[in-house]
Amino acid sequence: MELLSNLTFIERGILAGIIIGIIAPIVGAFLLVRRVSVMTESISHITLTGISAGVFLGTVGPLFQGVNPLYMGVIFALIGALITERLRGMYRHFQELAVPIILSSGIGMSAIFISLARTGYNEWYSYLFGSIVSVTVSDVKFIIVMAIVVIIFIILFYKEFVLISFDQEFAHVSGLSIKVANFMFAILIAIVISISMKVVGILLVGALVVIPVATSIQISKSFKQLIVFGIIFAQVSILLGLYFSYQFNIATGGMIVLISLALMLVVLLAKRLILKI
Repeated sequence: MELLSNLTFIERGILAGIIIGIIAPIVGAFLLVRRVSVMTESISHITLTGISAGVFLGTVGPLFQGVNPLYMGVIFALIGALITERLRGMYRHFQELAVPIILSSGIGMSAIFISLARTGYNEWYSYLFGSIVSVTVSDVKFIIVMAIVVIIFIILFYKEFVLISFDQEFAHVSGLSIKVANFMFAILIAIVISISMKVVGILLVGALVVIPVATSIQISKSFKQLIVFGIIFAQVSILLGLYFSYQFNIATGGMIVLISLALMLVVLLAKRLILKI
């Protein structure tokens, strides 16, 4: 970990981006198959609530001044993910209702905490849209630890996640607990979203989880290919996005999303041209 302290802010941003570019498409592939990609939007907004709450607490007294708001964001993201999954279970025939409920609640509480915190514009700009220069050593360490946790979980429960994602009825007959698996996966989503926000931004993190996988599905012939190509597209989007955002002083998250969309359009056009030949 001492090596991280010697990295420049550019190198920290690139390292964080590469790590996020690996785990985000992996989780995104499962979300795409389960057709619940929209969950990223609700959890990302409740994460903003945690961030704003952390910033507000830092202005109240010395007790929370040294605490990274990112930690509070993770706590709220986990709570939001669990509540979202719980609401999906309660509204079994109207599961999509869970997303606007959590999303609107997150936005409402965030607005209150932001107004109470009365901090500068630049701080909220980096949280909302991402910034390569705002990634600290503490952030990189946290991202590495959380990414390792996500990868370990996916390796240990890969077969279970795949089975539940493709055929929940067979998974239930096989003795797997659908509820426990869904809660575990909701936690993974929360972790991925919360650690991605410093690079991509709260408002755009859902795009990084979804768009590379949406591009990958156009050329993939298996679920493993979906993950591999998703990681490749995510890495290209992040590296080019970081480069152009730094060169032209543009919001990092916005640039990454634009590159992702451009790659998706190129793949869609190329696929259409190949089919016509």
